[in-house]
Amino acid sequence: MPRQKKIKLHGFNNLTKTLSFNIYDICYAKTPKQRKEYIAYIDEEYNARRLTNILSEVSHIIGANILNIAHQDYEPEGASVTILIAEEPVISEELSNTEAPGPLPDAVVGHLDKSHITVHTYPESHPDNGISTFRVDIDVSTCGRISPLKALNFLIHSFDSDIVIMDYRVRGFTRDIRGKKHYIDHKINSIQNFIAWDTKQAYSMIDVNVYQENIFHTKMMKKDIELESYLFGVEKEEFTTSEHKKIHSRLEKEMLEIFYGQNITR
Repeated sequence: MPRQKKIKLHGFNNLTKTLSFNIYDICYAKTPKQRKEYIAYIDEEYNARRLTNILSEVSHIIGANILNIAHQDYEPEGASVTILIAEEPVISEELSNTEAPGPLPDAVVGHLDKSHITVHTYPESHPDNGISTFRVDIDVSTCGRISPLKALNFLIHSFDSDIVIMDYRVRGFTRDIRGKKHYIDHKINSIQNFIAWDTKQAYSMIDVNVYQENIFHTKMMKKDIELESYLFGVEKEEFTTSEHKKIHSRLEKEMLEIFYGQNITR
């Protein structure tokens, strides 16, 4: 892809770029005890310390300095992290917002200079049908040249992501040296262009984009439900074939309802 020509700016780049995520992990826990254990497991697996590490790596990927971190674990469950960040002066000339996938991971609030990253977790369970869900809300908001889009792949792979709902928006304007306003400083026609090919193959995806407003929306849902990957505290062999079908149907219904944002009657 040819290198995008840089815009010569007058003063600071005043564009605000915001990437918002909802990530869902779905599982089946048969008994109330198992559902309680699932919530406890998720609460420990994604505690404030681990979330801080994830967001710190996001800051590194997008080329930002961490200025401040605030994090909190909650009772009975859940955690939040906020990070304030600043554009990294050393590598800023090497930053790229081109439409290409960002890095994958090798294996909660932070403060940036006029920019921030936040994460909040919400574990919960259905009262009687065995379905439990874990939701993570992530917001990456940056000012200046840095953009959160290069952190997409890392964030998707940092969680057991069955459903991912993403919104990206560029707000405000910045002026070039002739005084002309620019309402976006990089090319984009879909969030999907920043996601790795193998990831896109594993998900069904829908776009809703409003180009004239610089608003981009993408939803992803896992294509295949392999039952073994969705059972908590129990093995597949412990269920009959008929039970397999019922559990699969419940998992599929839960995922479709979240993906389309409406309840389904069966």
